[in-house]
Amino acid sequence: MLIAFYKPFDVLSQFTQEHPSHRTLAEFGFPPHVYAIGRLDRDSEGLLLLSDEAHWNDRLLNPRHAHPRSYHAQVEGEISDEALRKLRSGVDLKEFRTLPCKAQRLDTEPAHPPRDPPIRFRKSVPTSWLELTLTEGKNRQVRRMTAAVGFPTLRLIRVSIGGLRLADLTLQPGQWRELTAAEQHRAAG
Repeated sequence: MLIAFYKPFDVLSQFTQEHPSHRTLAEFGFPPHVYAIGRLDRDSEGLLLLSDEAHWNDRLLNPRHAHPRSYHAQVEGEISDEALRKLRSGVDLKEFRTLPCKAQRLDTEPAHPPRDPPIRFRKSVPTSWLELTLTEGKNRQVRRMTAAVGFPTLRLIRVSIGGLRLADLTLQPGQWRELTAAEQHRAAG
């Protein structure tokens, strides 16, 4: 079984609490014996897959498959062409250089459900949205990449895994459903 879940903000991508105040996957009524394939940080939102079949972990996460994942990032400031060029060619972070990725400015704000709580709003500082497609997924990588090029991420939403797009699933934050065979095929990319 392969399940698509729209992970809300402030939920850990695990079933056990690290602190009594933490929200986890345990509160969403998943079938027994499923586990998250990969993760989204507590402060990130969007598409998270869960399964009870080990082969999905290798297919979707092993770097040899170069499996694409796309994110919408709302960043502080008006993203520049130079910053996009740097993101596309790879960014030097403390421990490694990121692989080249796809990065584009979104001309209109994407139609994502509002975040609870909303991001901080400052009249004097504009924000912009971009879409990044990566084939690697190191710890807090998108946030670290945008910060390294001078545009800190305020909100981060994973919008696709392989060919499976969150928008096509019509899920709202906190909702999940088992994927059809055709959707599983799209997720495998």
